[in-house]
Amino acid sequence: MTTLVNVARYHLVDPLTYLILPWGVMVFSFLVNLAIAAVVPPSAHGYYTGGLLTIYIFLLICGTLSMTRSLPFGLMLGVSRRGYYLGTALLVVLLGALDGLGLTVLQAIERVTGGWGMGVHFFRVPWIMDGPWYQTWLMSFVLLVLFFLYGMWYGLVFRRWNLPGLLAFIAAQIVVALGVVIVVSVTHDWPAIAHFFTTVTALTLTGVLAAIALTLGFGGFTTLRRVTI
Repeated sequence: MTTLVNVARYHLVDPLTYLILPWGVMVFSFLVNLAIAAVVPPSAHGYYTGGLLTIYIFLLICGTLSMTRSLPFGLMLGVSRRGYYLGTALLVVLLGALDGLGLTVLQAIERVTGGWGMGVHFFRVPWIMDGPWYQTWLMSFVLLVLFFLYGMWYGLVFRRWNLPGLLAFIAAQIVVALGVVIVVSVTHDWPAIAHFFTTVTALTLTGVLAAIALTLGFGGFTTLRRVTI
C-alpha cells in the first residue's frame, strides 16, 4: 500500500496537470458560458451549456500523460509496472471522489442561485446529473474515473506500439462501433435501445458506466504488462 501511495504522490509533484489545469479549463468554459448568457437571454427552460464536459476531457488527457510522460521515470525509480499502474489508479479514485464532490457543491450553488441568476445550467446535466446530491456525486465520480482510465489506456497503447498502434487502436474501436450499429439495424432493435435509454434510471446507468470503467482499467493493466521502456 505504501508503494501505491508513493506513486500517487509522485504524480502530484506536478499539481498543475492534475489539480489546477482541469479546474482552470472548466472555470474558463464556465465564464465564457456566463458571458454568452448575459448577452443572449436563455429560453424559458434555461440555458444548458454542455461545458462541463471540459473537465472530463482534460482528465482523459491527464490519464494519457500519466502513461506517456511520467511512466519511464517512475519505473526508473524502481517501481514495478503493477505498482505504478495501481498507484496511478489510486490517484484516479481520489481525484474522482474529490472533484466529484466539488462538482456536486457547485451544482447545489447553481440550484440555489437559479442558474447563477441567469438561468444557466452548467453543472446540471438533464437526467444524469439533475437529481439528489448523492446521485450527482456518484455519476461525477464514475465519469471522472472512466475518462482518466480511458486516457491511461490510450497512453499505454502509444508507449507499446507507437503511432501505428494508436491509430489501429482507434480504428478498432470505430469498427466495433460500426459493427454494433449494423447489427442493431439488421435486427431492427433500435426501438428496444430507445426504450432502454428512456426507462433506465440514472443510478442504473451509473452502474453500467462503472462496469465500463473497470473494463477499461483491466484493459490498460493488461497492456502495461508488456510495455517496454
